[in-house]
Amino acid sequence: MGRWTCPRCDREFGRARQSHVCVPGCTVEECFAPWPDTYREIYDRLVGHLATLGPFHADAVGVGVFLKSDRKLAEVRPKARSLNLWLFLPRPVEHARIARRLLVSGDRTMHVIKLIDPADVDEQVCAWLTESFDAATD
Repeated sequence: MGRWTCPRCDREFGRARQSHVCVPGCTVEECFAPWPDTYREIYDRLVGHLATLGPFHADAVGVGVFLKSDRKLAEVRPKARSLNLWLFLPRPVEHARIARRLLVSGDRTMHVIKLIDPADVDEQVCAWLTESFDAATD
């Protein structure tokens, strides 16, 4: 997993001079500091599963944490009532737990899953996270 670091914002990306909004990053701790401890527990379960799959990079910014392999595979965004997991999958998924879907390119569909309890990171969410990781890893 080769990485390029933007000299202006010091954030890491998969390709040299990759297009992005150049905003300063922060730490995962800073990202979750104003939110309930439960959100951090949910995040830790998500990245704990990712760690079993292979190398990935957590890019923390003001709106959340972008999880990347060779490409972005997920975003974790704290909201008032839930921790939203945005998964980028190579196919559209129809499921009651999917709150919203958006086609972002010909081979990638973004799915929003609202997580409110660490137990919400179950076998189904981990299976989708694995599929997203595999699709984002060249």
